[in-house]
Amino acid sequence: MPNLRGTGSDVPHTDRARPQSGGEEQLYAPFRPRAARLVATVLALLTFAGAVTIIVAMPQLPGSRFGAGDQVGTALLATGVCWFIYRQGSVRARPDTSGLRVRNLIHTRDVEWSQIVRVAFGSGDPWVRLDLDDGDTLAVMAIQRADGDRGQAEARRLATLVALHEPHADD
Repeated sequence: MPNLRGTGSDVPHTDRARPQSGGEEQLYAPFRPRAARLVATVLALLTFAGAVTIIVAMPQLPGSRFGAGDQVGTALLATGVCWFIYRQGSVRARPDTSGLRVRNLIHTRDVEWSQIVRVAFGSGDPWVRLDLDDGDTLAVMAIQRADGDRGQAEARRLATLVALHEPHADD
């Protein structure tokens, strides 16, 4: 059973009552960070603009030995950096009635609600951490401290979802 109360690093959940009309849709909305998406967008645009500038301007400089191979290398490097930035900006967690699909920077993992023992968002943690019933932990990079009060609210929403899916004694 998920233990969502206790130490200061646990995220308190709201009452187990089902949300009012329209609330269920909001409760199951995907979790996505705001600050990370904004930073990723700006960095991707700067990377792209910088790469284009280098590819176009460097061969124009007098005495430059920046040839076609260098232009291709610059384009490939910028593409790799932009892919990494895209992955950082596209982290998310999608809840549904069966569980949570967590897409972090590199890996995507599906967990059932019953596997989640605790939702933690300690004061020093950059994002929410799930303690799982197999002893493992799973970072949920979609809920970030950098989002301030919104991040705290999203952590509470996730804890509420976990609590709503706890097994009941009458089940």
